[in-house]
Amino acid sequence: MSNASKAMNGGKWITIATVISTLFQFVQVAILARLLSPADFGIVSISNLIIAFFQIFANLGFSNSIIYKQESDRRVLSTLYFLNLIVGIVIFVIIYLSAPYIITFYSEPKLERVVKLASYYFLIVYFGQLYLFLLEKELRFRSVAIIDIAGTVIGSSVTITLAYSGLEELSLIIGSLVMQTVKTVLQVLFGVKFFIPTWFFSLRDIKEHLRFGIFNLGDGLLGFVQSNADTIFIGGMLGVKMLGYYTIAVQLAIFPIGKLNPIILQVAYPILAKMKDNHENLKQSYLKILDFISYCNLPLLAGLYITADSVVPLFYGPGWEQTIGLIKIFVFVGAFTCLSHPLFTLAFTKGKPNLLFYLNLGTLIVKLPLVYFLGTYYQVTGIATAFLLATFLNLVINFVIVHYLIGDFMGVFLNNMAKPLVFCVIMVGAVALYKTLVGYEGLANTIAEVLVGGATYVALTLAYKLSFAEIKAYRQALL
Repeated sequence: MSNASKAMNGGKWITIATVISTLFQFVQVAILARLLSPADFGIVSISNLIIAFFQIFANLGFSNSIIYKQESDRRVLSTLYFLNLIVGIVIFVIIYLSAPYIITFYSEPKLERVVKLASYYFLIVYFGQLYLFLLEKELRFRSVAIIDIAGTVIGSSVTITLAYSGLEELSLIIGSLVMQTVKTVLQVLFGVKFFIPTWFFSLRDIKEHLRFGIFNLGDGLLGFVQSNADTIFIGGMLGVKMLGYYTIAVQLAIFPIGKLNPIILQVAYPILAKMKDNHENLKQSYLKILDFISYCNLPLLAGLYITADSVVPLFYGPGWEQTIGLIKIFVFVGAFTCLSHPLFTLAFTKGKPNLLFYLNLGTLIVKLPLVYFLGTYYQVTGIATAFLLATFLNLVINFVIVHYLIGDFMGVFLNNMAKPLVFCVIMVGAVALYKTLVGYEGLANTIAEVLVGGATYVALTLAYKLSFAEIKAYRQALL
């Protein structure tokens, strides 16, 4: 099977997994928003923030180095495996013992049991994570998809059941632990044929992976602060209730981007790594990825922008109206973010993770003062605006780096972007006209808005971008 066929087949399976996982998680959030308070979501957001921080240290970017180097040495993989387990145990102890200090910072007693319970994540995840990296390296995306679907379905079911049982914010943490346990077991079962650990441990044998991982670690730390400075400030300055509103807005606007883009990037990276010395092919692949991402993401974001005042009351019930204005800001954050994502694949393919480190450093230097000053004067809306400005700057620097890696691409990119942008403007206009003439409240109007917007975008795409013959060719490639 050719790399293109593998990409199409892998994309099919990751798409299936992503659609199912996204639907389950949206249903989960919609149900929990009616059972839990904004403060409960804020508490869980802080816990997730802590887990995300320590995840940076736990694998040192070994997933990228294993794929980049096409690593298959059993002794090297065994050392990486045991190193991850050791680091996971250390992180568990650190989080568990630091709970009192976290409670003091956020002035929220409920955080203690949430943080301590969440720390068990690190005793679970690293037993299977290396096997996931190997499955991706071998392009076994069907297995990756099955793992993701099973974990999401079981974890979401447990979360909703526990929430109805009255466990409040703990339901989200326990559900996440169950989800990760299921994924870990399946990762081992699917991946054991590619690697069985041997009792070998030598840091000298993984020096190249560690060197690759140092910039990954630095980039991860800066990226974490850069991406989560807003959450940290809101939790500390404005309290967990405002953080709950903010979290729901981010989840609705950014979550689809975070789910959809990996369909492309997760499949693209292992394949691009195999053609890393072919400069022209890399350039064409990067432009194709950008083109595909823009056509998939921009209509979703534009649709959310124009339907937010209908979607929020319908999905989350009364009491969440404050998120509507935040969602409209984060729609633009999502647009800039999705166009930035392909650089990560390109940088790792070229063996230049240090460029990502410098990118996040520059963005962070600008973002922190923006978040502080705009947050001080304009509260949660100011912080969201600061995030928007910093994300735009990140995109500009991102494109400068891409130009350095593959040469001039901006002319083709702008030409490709013109159609989806125009299609989105027309789509937004059509939905706005419907809302003016008919209304926007209730389930019927929300469904009608989605249908009007979707039909408009699809019709324009079929008329001016993608023919039925091309769709048929894609369909045959996937089957």
